Amino acid sequence: MNQRFRITRSMQENNVEQSISLEECKQYFASSPDFSYSQVLTIQGADSIMSIDGDFFMWKLGDMEIPFRLYMGDLYVAISNDAIVPKMIQIATDLRADVVEG
Repeated sequence: MNQRFRITRSMQENNVEQSISLEECKQYFASSPDFSYSQVLTIQGADSIMSIDGDFFMWKLGDMEIPFRLYMGDLYVAISNDAIVPKMIQIATDLRADVVEG
């Protein structure tokens, strides 16, 4: 099972903008050609296909796509590959946010 992490500002008492907005994420990820925005995440299993509605910023990593999901003012990502960790830290730094497990 993959570890899930949250990029959040909720722990910052002095930050006026404690939530990360959709508009802020769209603007931030638009400058990265390896990211795309999607309102549906589709997961295909051996026998079924599941679609999840939401705000997803899909990171193209080789032949994989890694979803960063914006949900209730925080970005969530599961660590399924070691390359995700530095990318997650970079995003958190750029958004002036913290990384917490969960």
